[in-house]
Amino acid sequence: MALIVTAADEQDRAQVAALAERVQAATGEAVEVAFVDQGYTGQQAAGDAQAHGIRLEVVKLEKAKRGFVLLPRRWVVERSFAWAARFRRLARDYERLPETVAGLHFLAFAILMLKRPADVLAQSS
Repeated sequence: MALIVTAADEQDRAQVAALAERVQAATGEAVEVAFVDQGYTGQQAAGDAQAHGIRLEVVKLEKAKRGFVLLPRRWVVERSFAWAARFRRLARDYERLPETVAGLHFLAFAILMLKRPADVLAQSS
């Protein structure tokens, strides 16, 4: 849908307005809710998203827990990061240009998305 590549020292919540604008442009204003981690807390991030018609829902633990705890909706993002890491060029930061990194991510996820229908078609044959 949309992707913004920034330097590691930039705050995630500072990118919300630009990312929300790109997401809504790519989906025809269809996104209403975005599940985010605690890096996107605060009034500024929520306001930036709301300006583009998106409500941020922060996924977090209610109480302190020990060990692994599966958080609702967060596993979807973590799974996607794991899928991307299987592509060698995305496993490490080899690239110098953010445009190259973004292009490789789009390519990797296009390959992953095309694999799903291919698997379904192979099973029905």
